[in-house]
Amino acid sequence: MKIIIFLFCVLSVQTAFAQTQNIDSLLPKIMSEKSNDTRFDMLADFFAYTAESDPFSDSKNSQKLLIQSQKNNDKIGEAFAFSKLGYNFRSLGNTEKSLENNLKAVVIAQETGNEKLLVFTKMNLSYTYKDLANYPKTISLLKYVIENAEKIKYYKAQTWGYSGLAVAYLEMNKTDSALLYAQRCYELCMQKQYFDYFGYRLTNLGDVHSKLGNASLAISYYDMAILEGIRTKSPKQLNWVYTAKAKFFNSANQKDSAILYAKKAVDIVQHTAFSNYSLKPAKLLLDIYKSTNSDSALKYSEIYRIANDSLYNAKAFQQTQAMSFEAELRQQKSAEEKINAEEQRKQNIQYALLAFAIISFIIIFLILSRSFITNTKLIEFLGVIALLIVFEFLNLLLHPFLERVTHHSPVLMLLALVCIAALLVPLHHRVEKWATAKLVEKNKQIRLAAAKKTIKELGGESE
Repeated sequence: MKIIIFLFCVLSVQTAFAQTQNIDSLLPKIMSEKSNDTRFDMLADFFAYTAESDPFSDSKNSQKLLIQSQKNNDKIGEAFAFSKLGYNFRSLGNTEKSLENNLKAVVIAQETGNEKLLVFTKMNLSYTYKDLANYPKTISLLKYVIENAEKIKYYKAQTWGYSGLAVAYLEMNKTDSALLYAQRCYELCMQKQYFDYFGYRLTNLGDVHSKLGNASLAISYYDMAILEGIRTKSPKQLNWVYTAKAKFFNSANQKDSAILYAKKAVDIVQHTAFSNYSLKPAKLLLDIYKSTNSDSALKYSEIYRIANDSLYNAKAFQQTQAMSFEAELRQQKSAEEKINAEEQRKQNIQYALLAFAIISFIIIFLILSRSFITNTKLIEFLGVIALLIVFEFLNLLLHPFLERVTHHSPVLMLLALVCIAALLVPLHHRVEKWATAKLVEKNKQIRLAAAKKTIKELGGESE
């Protein structure tokens, strides 16, 4: 009956894992969107399925998103990109890089205060902690996801939270709790007609009932998960359910059935990005054949070795890709810093020129003005200010040239600046002497004119 209901539901929707897309054409539209929630939804829609079909291309798109987001100072896109990179590193077996990227994502998401983003990033972080068997952290994060996803009506994330708790509690051998959350996940998916990643939810239920000893229910859920994996054409989902079903039959001592599904689990991910997932079923086949068939044992021993190598190579590739990407980010940041520094330098030069012009105008005005007497000390003070401004102006103007010539040597840079000062100071003294002489002469003329005027006025009175 459950299978009939399930088939009716999945046929009522037309979701399927999308073909790998390139994010380049969508980035301008995403970056121009002002609403944080809308921008998050656009990203979530684009990245909804590509990790299930091609994690390498998905990572490349995430890297492009990260570069553009950092360039535009878009924290929503930056946190989302780090979270997606963390998810893909996990899929390819690199738990260390997964944790590193997911932690970055959560920190940035907290800066934004966007609830959807926080739920999304904490959910992906919880998966990595689960892989590290840090169950207290995993459960704490997933409970946050469930509670806050319900508040903001982000029901997709709520189903992910329930599913994650079911897996965590099952690994902790708390089967009753695992069953509770697996059922809640299933019921919410049915209620909201949400069937993305549904094969994993059904596999969870099969695993729980397998552990509870409900063989018929376990097989029923595994069969539904297989149908869902075929419908979505997801080799990863099919590998997981085939492996789970093989383990179930092996535990029930039904070796032929265990061999059948373990072989399917190996075959479905061969020559795909998920070839490392053949590790567990190959190990199961190796263990089964050790005592019964030496030729088959040898064959699956080789497959197990290749899968191990594949996992190692995937980690190495991802590590190299991450290093290359981080170097690219550093270069981009360095280039942006240089551009900003150059803009700042140009602006400072303009300010210095403006200040020098103002001071020079004041000095010239004071010297040439014939209306009032000026204190020579004021001219001396303004002259010192002008000297400092000129020195700073020349420093700003010549700094890039001096850096190239001296190769950033502090000693040579200091010597060059001392030489500039040695040229400026004598020049300043000459100008100051000239200005003072002019000022004294001007003051004498003003006093003389004032005296003549006074004498004239006094002469007129005595008459």
